[in-house]
Amino acid sequence: MAIEDTPEEWTVTATATPFTGNKTSVRTDDVVMPDGSTARRDYQVHPGSVAVLALDDDGRVLVLRQYRHPVRHKLWEIPAGLLDVPGENPLHAAQRELYEEAHVKADDWRVLTDVYTTPGGCDEAVRIFLARGLAEAEGERFAVSEEETDMELARVGLDELVRGVLAGELHNNCLVVGVLSLVAAQQGPGLESLRPADAPWPARPFGA
Repeated sequence: MAIEDTPEEWTVTATATPFTGNKTSVRTDDVVMPDGSTARRDYQVHPGSVAVLALDDDGRVLVLRQYRHPVRHKLWEIPAGLLDVPGENPLHAAQRELYEEAHVKADDWRVLTDVYTTPGGCDEAVRIFLARGLAEAEGERFAVSEEETDMELARVGLDELVRGVLAGELHNNCLVVGVLSLVAAQQGPGLESLRPADAPWPARPFGA
C-alpha cells in the first residue's frame, strides 16, 4: 500500500455557515459516517496561505517575531500570508509576502512542502517555499499596520532554529515544518531535488 494521502469526500446531508468573518468563516456539515450514522462537524473555512523559508548565503534563515493574540505569545515565524485572491498563483503571493514583511527578494524559488495545518478543525492548506539568492528589494518599504508595526526581523542559523524547535522554544507551525523539512532535504536527496516553484497544488489550484 502506498503511503500517500488521497482525496475522498463523504456524503454531506446538510450544511450551514453560522459565522462569516473578514477572511474566514465557520461551516457546519452533517456527514454520513461509514456505519451509516450522521455526525455534525464544525470547521473553519480558510482561503489558504503561503510561507517562505528564506535561506541566505551564510546558511541563515530570515525570521520575524510577531504578536499572535489567540495564543497570547510573540512567536518567531517565517514570512507568510493569506491567499487573498481566489486562484492566485501561490508563488506570486509568496514573493509579495517576502517583500512586504522583510523587504527582500529572491532569485531561486522551490516548493519545500505542502501541509494542512489543522485538518481536524480547519481546511487551511499552506504551501511553504524555499527561497535562495536573497537581496534587498528595490524601492520603499511596504507600509505595515496593526501587529506588524511591532514586528522584529532577524537572520538565525539553521542549527539554532532546529535546537529551538526540538527544545520546545519555537512553536509556529510553518517555521517548525519548514526548518525540519529543509534539514531533511539537505541530509537526504538534496535541495535540487525539491519540486519547482510552479508545481501543481491540488489543495489550492491556481492559474499562471
